[in-house]
Amino acid sequence: MSRVNRATAAQSLSVSLTVGAYGIAFGAASVAAGFTVLQSCLLSLLTFTGASQFAVVGVLGAGGSALSGIATATLLGVRNTLYGLRMAPVLNVRGLKRIFAAQLTIDESTGVALSQEHLGVREARQGFWLTGIGVYIFWNLFTLAGALGAQAMGNPAAWGLDAAVPAAFLGLLWPRLTNKSERLLAVAACALALAMTPYFVPGVPIIATALLAVIFGLGAKIWR
Repeated sequence: MSRVNRATAAQSLSVSLTVGAYGIAFGAASVAAGFTVLQSCLLSLLTFTGASQFAVVGVLGAGGSALSGIATATLLGVRNTLYGLRMAPVLNVRGLKRIFAAQLTIDESTGVALSQEHLGVREARQGFWLTGIGVYIFWNLFTLAGALGAQAMGNPAAWGLDAAVPAAFLGLLWPRLTNKSERLLAVAACALALAMTPYFVPGVPIIATALLAVIFGLGAKIWR
């Protein structure tokens, strides 16, 4: 393996382990929200997009409808479609391999792939596959560990695990607030959700904040 390959593999492993370990929070939060260990693991195996998974268990755990949970998760997962459009010419895969590529198209695999693109297409592809597969393996293993651990505790809420979903969302959001406009949007979304929560069923405030983000993004693009 060349020096560049080793560097790409090292970055992929670092990202995979760090992000995958976060799955333990999802497993615990899912069981705390009333999901079984099997259901929690299936969400990670089949859905495999952290923000959407947290949204589903958060909305349903708070008493929201399945429709609200699905709508919220879908809005959060739309970004993966945009990643797919960006990665398609880089990966250039066909047939069954396209299904695997679609499943592994997440923030981290796309980010590592694009960070390696200046080194060449081969390195970008390697970064995508190594990171995507790595996160998938670690995320699912830690989901199982978190779910089993929460189940063994008895009543997860008694240990404060019912706060895992909002804490996880905060952890996902915080590193992305890199400028004033993003911080303003976060504060506005928080205020909107808090104002709506007493009057609307669970799930609706989250959908409203997602729509607010879309409107904010379109407005910013128009005013450039």
